[in-house]
Amino acid sequence: MQTIKFLLTLFAWAVILRIILDWIRVPIEHPVGRIRSALGSVVDPVLAPIRKLIPPIRAGQVGIDLSPLILLIGLQLLIKFL
Repeated sequence: MQTIKFLLTLFAWAVILRIILDWIRVPIEHPVGRIRSALGSVVDPVLAPIRKLIPPIRAGQVGIDLSPLILLIGLQLLIKFL
């Protein structure tokens, strides 16, 4: 059970790191770009179904994606109940 909690916590940190790295605009060839791409390949398949259910909220010219927040809340609830 502790292993599952650890893996879920690790995944939650990957989501948080992915969010932070999305704000940094660098080419894919840059080391940060490579890390962002690797994290995206792990995190994005889980976020995709949430994004289909809850599209980004429009705030003027900007879209705010709430799917990572919803995923993090779900992961924390799952960790708490395990």
